[in-house]
Amino acid sequence: MQLHMIRTDADVAAGLVDLALIDARLFTVIDKAGPVPLRRLPPGYRGLAGIIVAQMVSRASADAIWRRLEDAAGDITPHHILALSDADCRAAGLSRAKAETLRRAAEAVDRGDLDLDAVCRMEATAATHALTAIKGIGRWTADVYLLFCGGHPDIFPSGDIALQNAVAHALGLAVRPAPQELDRIAAAWSPWRGVSARLFWAYYAREMRREVAPVLEG
Repeated sequence: MQLHMIRTDADVAAGLVDLALIDARLFTVIDKAGPVPLRRLPPGYRGLAGIIVAQMVSRASADAIWRRLEDAAGDITPHHILALSDADCRAAGLSRAKAETLRRAAEAVDRGDLDLDAVCRMEATAATHALTAIKGIGRWTADVYLLFCGGHPDIFPSGDIALQNAVAHALGLAVRPAPQELDRIAAAWSPWRGVSARLFWAYYAREMRREVAPVLEG
């Protein structure tokens, strides 16, 4: 079956209609979540770098680090990031691990070992393998890149804490599901798992009153 890539708000809307038909429980989730943002970003190093920066930090922290990183680098490209010193990265607020991941990804792109445009057109498993081959890029980063920069319709970042909490709250689960269990739950929402992830992030923001920043926008 050919996948319908998520490129527009209309694609998100179509996915929500199908999801409500696939799983009747999602009618209420859709109603409570309100507008479900597209949050589509251009593929490439800048998008991947923003996702790396956003790992495991609040939206406010991620935004602040990103602004300082842009100021230090001048532009977020492999060439500009590789020109930064360790001191520059620390001053921007990057942890040593994130700075090293940004550099390894920049080197891979610079060498031609990683084509961040081509990876968006790959089948999900192969694309995830290509991205996670870079040390420091795990499944969450790969999933979020493929969702928001690639527009992949059938990826669900089950390691995302906000999604785990949102699914538990919305579906009335006794405990927050572990990633493997959330994968099992989300399998029912194929081939629109990418829209279901957006839906539960929107639900998390509105119903649980928490900011969520899987990607940096702007």
